[in-house]
Amino acid sequence: MLTVSRLKRLHISVSFDLQDGECVALQGPSGVGKTLLLRSIADLDPNEGAVKLDGTPRESMPAPTWRKRVTYIAAEPGWWSDIVQEHFTAWDDALPLVMRLGLPDDCGPWPVQRLSTGERQRLGLVRGLMLRSRVLLLDEPTSALDSASAATVEALIAERVADGTSVIWSTHDDAQARRVGSRIFAMSPDGGIKESRQ
Repeated sequence: MLTVSRLKRLHISVSFDLQDGECVALQGPSGVGKTLLLRSIADLDPNEGAVKLDGTPRESMPAPTWRKRVTYIAAEPGWWSDIVQEHFTAWDDALPLVMRLGLPDDCGPWPVQRLSTGERQRLGLVRGLMLRSRVLLLDEPTSALDSASAATVEALIAERVADGTSVIWSTHDDAQARRVGSRIFAMSPDGGIKESRQ
């Protein structure tokens, strides 16, 4: 279980629990702080408060270890090499996910510049999923995808949730929030969250 207690970052101030095998949809207008919240939980930005995984405080482990267990996946992933497969420690192991998300199996040697925005987003998701994290923090993971690709991502994440992975899924899409989330956290401009159950 992920426990967030009095997490503060700029105007954000939240507390909540996320159970194993639960997906919570995070909603709110642009600029309200959804990305800041997800990045703060992953300890990518300075913040205050207590965040624990199964009772173990975040600060008791090295940051890279925490981020492998509690993984933030950005809507626009970063790229540090010119070639797609160089972003993966084991490209052959990633191929089943790559193909499941509708990318060709020969895209490994492609230059990153060749990728569309949607292809980049799907490959960024594969990169994050390969870590087999306990908690996934998904920041608009289907924002650049067509409806068929978005449905494939939703099905894939639902499988991970069924296997015990916990997910916070940020989305602007009300229908998607209702599909993916057992609870919905609505962020307000003052940085708080209001919870509703499905």
